[in-house]
Amino acid sequence: MVVMRVPRRVGRGVSGISRLAELLRSGQFVVTAELASSDSADPDAVGRNGDQLRGVADAINCTDNTGAHVHLSSMAAAHLLAERGIEPIMQLTVRDRNRLALQADLLGAAALGIRNIVVMSGDDVTAGDHPEARRIYDIDSMQLIEVAAGMRDRGVYLSGRKLEKAPAFFIGAVENPFAPPLEFRPLRLQKKVRAGADFVQTQLVFDLPIFTRFMSMAADLGLFEQVFIIPSIGIPRSARGARFMKEKVPGLHVPDALIERMEKTPPARQAEEGIRIAVELVNDVRQIHGVAGVHLIGIKWEEGVTRVAEAAGLLPRPTLSPLATVGGRR
Repeated sequence: MVVMRVPRRVGRGVSGISRLAELLRSGQFVVTAELASSDSADPDAVGRNGDQLRGVADAINCTDNTGAHVHLSSMAAAHLLAERGIEPIMQLTVRDRNRLALQADLLGAAALGIRNIVVMSGDDVTAGDHPEARRIYDIDSMQLIEVAAGMRDRGVYLSGRKLEKAPAFFIGAVENPFAPPLEFRPLRLQKKVRAGADFVQTQLVFDLPIFTRFMSMAADLGLFEQVFIIPSIGIPRSARGARFMKEKVPGLHVPDALIERMEKTPPARQAEEGIRIAVELVNDVRQIHGVAGVHLIGIKWEEGVTRVAEAAGLLPRPTLSPLATVGGRR
């Protein structure tokens, strides 16, 4: 396995901003995972889901109205995880907020001890349960990266007004290596890095040749020295679910061979086959130069995430300085 060089710019001007940043900067192969979205006002619902991933993932993504469906806010979920000593990654979409609300949420998240953020556009409202909702998109995701970096590195709002204390963010972005034109995707990632992104989590990787080509183009642009790239690995639970992802999820590329493999498996054993597929993908992407970790996604299937991490030899997770005290503060 090739050990990547540590990006020079990651975490500039900020020390000890997050455990995730420390692990990546120390050259560790990280594991992140996705918290199941909560539709409960009971804070223990978040805690129960988070506890299932404790010790399996180095940090856990808290989604922001994923699929354009209403769920518990990502900031609340991230804060609840941090209170339990679990490192969160707060997702923030530009779909639902204007620039005032976005900056207020960024500052509020920092005040609650949330250090890792991932900014994105968000699925279109037509994909969700409120298709009549008004899209905001006051600024785009690229601009939001710049806003977060400006708050962190220069201590200013987008307006130029000074902050009394700058937040300490480890800024994440997303990228889809499989969306055409394929040659444009590494260039788009380069723009996000220049805007201030420290790490990137990709769209689900099921097609290794296309992803390998994306990473080769990223290497040619010198991005491995500037950003940590973490491919997402989905865990298909059934042939029906795999076909749904292929046919219904925008921007997702699932090869026919994977669908056929799942469909040839008896229904009672399809979940096991999905585990094997995910483990194979993890092992394959680990061999690709520039891959800094994996983001494991088992939709409402925390047990699947744990089993993949175990079978792929990703456990136990490394330890660094402890995530102490309420709100994740040290």
